[in-house]
Amino acid sequence: MSEVKIPAQLRSEFGKGSARRARREGRVPGVIYGHGAAPVHVTLPGHELMLALKTPNVLISLDVDGTSELVIPKAVQKDPIKGFLEHVDLLQVKRGEKVSVEVPIHVEGELAPGNNLLEHVLNALPVEAEATHIPESVSVSVAGLEAGASVLAKDVVLPQGVVLAVDADAVVLQVLAGQVEAAADEAAAEGAEG
Repeated sequence: MSEVKIPAQLRSEFGKGSARRARREGRVPGVIYGHGAAPVHVTLPGHELMLALKTPNVLISLDVDGTSELVIPKAVQKDPIKGFLEHVDLLQVKRGEKVSVEVPIHVEGELAPGNNLLEHVLNALPVEAEATHIPESVSVSVAGLEAGASVLAKDVVLPQGVVLAVDADAVVLQVLAGQVEAAADEAAAEGAEG
């Protein structure tokens, strides 16, 4: 995983008014938490932050008044209509430290022939990984799975150094039988009777 460097400015003003002023200037208010230290309030350049957040669990190297802080995004608030960033909570991490994150699941392969549906019980897999080696995603093959089959968390192949942070028997994906064939069969049976 690559690091993204973003300059940050400390902020001393709080509340709606100061947050709105920061957003008008193209900056996003944020808070850095972690390691038992007092929260640090900062503003970040909106465009650079938005680009960095396109990568899930991105590792960000913040330059805060000449000191470098490694952080990962913990919570991101966006405007529900316009989609611009309103606020970000960042978690301070250290190299070699294990963190709990959710990694997106990428599905590969085709289901067995038929009218089957794939249900994503989990869209992201909770794992523990070293802060500087968080995988961008994990791949799961569903090739040839038939109705009634499930993929459990323990079946997902994880990169070295990454461990599950969820019950190993938790269902990640399951294959459901399609309803279209059953409805067609019922309609044909009713037509034959009438």
